[in-house]
Amino acid sequence: MTDTAILDLYETRSESAIEETKKQYGAFCTAIAMRILHNKEDCEECVADTMLKAWNAIPPARPNVLSAFLAKIVKNLALDRYKAKTSQKRAGESGEVALMLSELEECVPCAENVESVVDSRILKESIAMFLTTVSVNDKAYFMRRYWYNESIAEIADRFSASESKVMSSLFRTRNKLKSFLEKEGYTL
Repeated sequence: MTDTAILDLYETRSESAIEETKKQYGAFCTAIAMRILHNKEDCEECVADTMLKAWNAIPPARPNVLSAFLAKIVKNLALDRYKAKTSQKRAGESGEVALMLSELEECVPCAENVESVVDSRILKESIAMFLTTVSVNDKAYFMRRYWYNESIAEIADRFSASESKVMSSLFRTRNKLKSFLEKEGYTL
């Protein structure tokens, strides 16, 4: 079923919209959640919550790219769940997700106050603008690492590149992003 047909089901409030979304994007959403949570039950809950959020958001929203819309929802839900679990355990952040987040800490400002939260939309736009300035491979590595939460090994395998090439590219791209954001007026 096409995305347009699925979105039409949401528009008419047909409950089959959720089933069709699961058929089309369930594995995709599960993969994103699993890269963050590494727990089958938590992933299943995130995917179910994603379907509910999609149901509640469409309409009035009608995303241009359904996969990206769902990816954003499931990623945010999984990260929220991850943060809640690690804070409950008081074990601190560990593993691939913590490594990924720590890599970005040096080049992306964190929200410390209400004004920073309000500025987050502008920050997203700045990062999107920055990504138009890097090579196709650098952008692909960056998106795979920081949007889809893939490990260095997964990215290297996907692009038939060495892990050191991917790591070097990500390092250079993060440094370029940091410089770009500083020029945009962000305090890091």
